[in-house]
Amino acid sequence: MIAQNHIEALEQIVGKENIFCDKAHTIAYSYDATRTRYEPDAVIFPRHEEDISRILTYCNEHRIIITPRGAGSGFTGGALPASGGIILALEKHMSQILEIDMENMVAVVQPGVINMDLQRAVEAVGLFYPPDPASEQYSTIGGNVSENAGGMRAAKYGITKDYVMALRAVLPSGEIIRAGKRTIKDVAGYNIAGILIASEGTLAVISEITLKLISKPKMKKTAMGIFPSVNQAMEAVYKTMAGGVTPVAMEFLDKLSIQAVESKFNKGLPKEAGAILVTDVDGNSLDELDIQLDIIQTKFNENGCSEFKIAQDEQEGAALWFARRNVSPSLVVYGNKKLNEDITVPRSKLPELLEAIDGVARKYDLVIPCFGHTGDGNVHTNVMVKDGNDPKQLEIGHKAIEEIFQITVDMGGTLSGEHGIGLAKAPFMSMAFTPSELELFKVIKKAFDPNNILNPNKMGL
Repeated sequence: MIAQNHIEALEQIVGKENIFCDKAHTIAYSYDATRTRYEPDAVIFPRHEEDISRILTYCNEHRIIITPRGAGSGFTGGALPASGGIILALEKHMSQILEIDMENMVAVVQPGVINMDLQRAVEAVGLFYPPDPASEQYSTIGGNVSENAGGMRAAKYGITKDYVMALRAVLPSGEIIRAGKRTIKDVAGYNIAGILIASEGTLAVISEITLKLISKPKMKKTAMGIFPSVNQAMEAVYKTMAGGVTPVAMEFLDKLSIQAVESKFNKGLPKEAGAILVTDVDGNSLDELDIQLDIIQTKFNENGCSEFKIAQDEQEGAALWFARRNVSPSLVVYGNKKLNEDITVPRSKLPELLEAIDGVARKYDLVIPCFGHTGDGNVHTNVMVKDGNDPKQLEIGHKAIEEIFQITVDMGGTLSGEHGIGLAKAPFMSMAFTPSELELFKVIKKAFDPNNILNPNKMGL
């Protein structure tokens, strides 16, 4: 527990109305989307960057642990106060869009800004911020940067790191730094902003973010392809991407995922299909969209597509996307515990990866539905445990996950495409990195945070 004199000192910084030690707050900030719980000793709501600086200066001096937090929507425990200490909650006061610069096409935001709020604000003036994680309605930009969030539009437009131009951040010492510039080109010095992206709050507390914007495409169309087998669908993905067209999104559901959605919602989905691919294309003319869709349909048909549907309006497009957007909650038909991972491989390895996952499912007698962002090789594997309260069943599920991780790494893939490492995947870091690489991570952590007060034990650090 944090001593009362420390609480009183922190009250002098932020005011009594912005620091809480009561159970209502400590329990509310004890969990994230993993549903794992670690209760902090206190929750602080900094009002501005100077508050963050003074808080960190004090906590660094007294070795009090700080865990930065946005919306707490992460899937790997990155925002959990696993070592106790203080939650630094940035969503309350630091949630302003500070600037939308039309001439230079950049936005400057505080870390607590909700992703969708930023999207709407820039689209209102004809600009576009593409990163669209599934949590876009409630996740914060600061959290997106800290986890390097992706989304369905990553196939064409990339992920969060591709839009971060500059950051302001507070080091554990309290010193405020600027990393990057709002210029298109900047090769002066080390890429500190790049190091802070995906660092999960272990190196510094991000206090301001400058983001690149692009022009908003005028038009979009949606299409769906139905395939007899998941392998044919995966072949169609990478051959389409190499065939002269880059769709905005290329998402898939395997047979188990299709059947789960149909069981829950009864939408008339083809339950006997091996896989569904849903894709979006965009552009500034109907001719441009039709050319892209013609190429996609040709590539799909060459790889066994049995039916190809093009939405004629926005309502039909939403109907085609329904299954993909609702698949995750539908999987409860297979068990009450879902071990959800977001492995990523080179696109050409997708057929081999899905075949190997099927082998793991048969080996452990498990149901493992798969869906996700095949346009960028990112597959959400869902090891379903029938009874999550049974330790033996959970142990089998975790063994399957470990085997899937090894398969992924052996294919040149990564443990996480967008969820991050946090606590959940920290035990597997040695599977993906050499001892020398892991040691380098620790050296970087030590350089930023010599007293190890910022989000310790995340990412295995």
